[in-house]
Amino acid sequence: MKKRTNYIILLLSVLMATPLFAQEDRSPGMIKSALLGLEYQVKAGVSIGGTAPLPMPVEIRKIEGFNPTMLFAVEGNVTKWFHNSEKWGARVGIRLENKGMTTDARVLNYGMEIIGDGGELVQGRWTGDVRTHVKNTYLTFPISAVYRLNRRFNFTLGPYVSYMFEGDFSGHVSNGYLREGDPTGNKVIFENDKSAAYDFSSDLRRFQWGAQLGCEWRALKHLNVYADLTWGLNGIFKGDFHTITFPLYPIYLTAGFGYVF
Repeated sequence: MKKRTNYIILLLSVLMATPLFAQEDRSPGMIKSALLGLEYQVKAGVSIGGTAPLPMPVEIRKIEGFNPTMLFAVEGNVTKWFHNSEKWGARVGIRLENKGMTTDARVLNYGMEIIGDGGELVQGRWTGDVRTHVKNTYLTFPISAVYRLNRRFNFTLGPYVSYMFEGDFSGHVSNGYLREGDPTGNKVIFENDKSAAYDFSSDLRRFQWGAQLGCEWRALKHLNVYADLTWGLNGIFKGDFHTITFPLYPIYLTAGFGYVF
C-alpha cells in the first residue's frame, strides 16, 4: 500500500507542476526549442490490460474472473519535428508505469510449483482452480515515429525497452489436484477449501521490449488526450524458467491526458 501511495503522489505532483511550466512557455529557451522543431510533453494516464499467452493454450480451460486493478503511467517525452516535412517527427521518452492484473482460471495439467506446508517446493502438473496476481513496475523508454494527420491528430509507432525494478507474480491453487513431476506422478488432492501458494516473482525478466502504437488528439492549445497500446514481444519470464510451459506477454492500453509545452 505504501508503494502504491508513493506512485499516486508522484502522479499528482506531475499534474500539479504543469501549470508552473506553462508560465514559462514564452521564455527564450522555449522559443529557441520551437525554432528547432522541438516539442515537450508530460503525460499521465491509467492502464488496463493483462499478461496473457498467445494463442490461448489448451491447459487453460476457462477464465472465471478478471480484475485489471488500478494501474498508472507517468511519462515525459520530446518530439523533434523535421523541418523538411510538415507531417513527420521522431519522439523519445521516459515513462514510469505499472502493469498488473488478478485472474481466476480453471486449468488442466498446468505447470506449477507450489509451496508446501513445511515451506518445501513441490513441482508438477496442476488441474483445478488457479488465482494469479501480477503487479510489476517498470521504467520504460519508448522511441517512436510521429505522423501528424492534421493540426489536431497525431499517430505514433515504435519500439520500447523496459526495466522492471519491482515485480510480483504470485497466487494460489485450490479445488483440484497436483500430479508431482509429470501428469502420471503421485496425486496430491486439494479439497474442502484447502489451497497452496505459489510465487514466481524471482523468475521474472528484468529487461523487456516490445512495440507501442498510439494516437493523440489536441483538445486545447496545450492539452492532448491520448491512448497508447503497448505489446510486449518477449515473455515476462527468464529464459531458463520452464515451470509454466508457455510464454506470457504484457498487453496494455493506457489512456489519459498530456500537457504540451
